[in-house]
Amino acid sequence: MSDIIIKEVEKACKILKSGGVIVYPTDTVWGIGCDATNEEAIKKVYKIKQKNSSNPMLCLVNDHLMLKNYLKSVPKESTKILQEAVLPTTIIYNHSINISKLLLGENDSIGFRIVDNEFCKRLIDKLKKPIVSTSANLSGYKSAYNLKEINTKILKEVDYVVNLPSTKSCYSSSSIIKINLDGTISKIR
Repeated sequence: MSDIIIKEVEKACKILKSGGVIVYPTDTVWGIGCDATNEEAIKKVYKIKQKNSSNPMLCLVNDHLMLKNYLKSVPKESTKILQEAVLPTTIIYNHSINISKLLLGENDSIGFRIVDNEFCKRLIDKLKKPIVSTSANLSGYKSAYNLKEINTKILKEVDYVVNLPSTKSCYSSSSIIKINLDGTISKIR
């Protein structure tokens, strides 16, 4: 791991642990994020994004083991979905636990994505909690694929902007799949 990634993980983790909000590169687009268990930080993300809190935000985890800590049970269908996925895929699960209610939809549903971005994996490993991930744009505007595309209003309102270049692993927004209560699968995006 490069020295710059190590330094940026340290700085970002310190901000997240103190209840702060960061702008950071993910395996899809640039995101606004915070500790997914800190309600005050989550409220700040909604405010910065000018997003209605009735629209839940997704969370990033580093692996299936972490996922198990935030769901009553991990449906077996999720393994198959992720094995067949070509692009980053967010799965909406029901019956989440140990996560802020501000992030939940109907049936305590929440979208989780297991990341493949080195910075995100290292940050989540260090924080030992999921991080909120919502695109670094004002609600209703185009997603940012690099730091230069992020609205300056957002950059001024967050507590830290991760100083890493965009990576070639950025695609577009993730695919979104929902595992319904009856085990059927719906493609959202």
